Amino acid sequence: MNGNTMSRRTCLPTVLTIAGSDSGGGAGIQADLKVFAALGVHGTSAITCLTAQNPQEVRAIQAAQPRLVRDQIAAVFDAFRPAAVKTGMLYDAAIVRVVADTLRAQPRVPLVVDPVMVSTSGAQLLRASAVRARREQLLPRATLLTPNLDEAALLLGRRLSSVEDLRAAARALRHHLGCAVLVKGGHLRGLREAVDVFFDGREELLLEAPFV
Repeated sequence: MNGNTMSRRTCLPTVLTIAGSDSGGGAGIQADLKVFAALGVHGTSAITCLTAQNPQEVRAIQAAQPRLVRDQIAAVFDAFRPAAVKTGMLYDAAIVRVVADTLRAQPRVPLVVDPVMVSTSGAQLLRASAVRARREQLLPRATLLTPNLDEAALLLGRRLSSVEDLRAAARALRHHLGCAVLVKGGHLRGLREAVDVFFDGREELLLEAPFV
């Protein structure tokens, strides 16, 4: 190993994902770590739930004990000092509270909140009792909220069916929550490309890419 390699490794930013494990590899911890690697950052994780799932169905969910979630987050911060944190599937109110409390005890870093509520196959991934806890304890710390089409519709209480609806949703969520918003439109029907809409109160971006 040469000195340049050591220097690159020393300077590599660390990002923490706090989310569920997706056995199908298309979401959750597995997908986050793939994205982190593609972007050239070191990915760390705190697993909130184990799931047995594939693209067609969620067969089982086993939530982690809140104490274990707390210890995972603290262990990462003690050794790596993440430059940013992303939350995904938190599942129940106890996990939401322990995540919020543990992050509050650490140096403040940018927080991306993916409000995982329902899987692509339709399974409930956030218990009703956790919705209020997330809104009151986690969302006020968010730098960026990243709902997909269905989650944005649930958060706003209305159906979204077009790119214009995504734009309106991003602005409405930014107004209500005060953080930047990225509404993901991959579930929109009839489009040749996937369209996401970003709005931070000043700048709006329409981000298009081929479906994968």
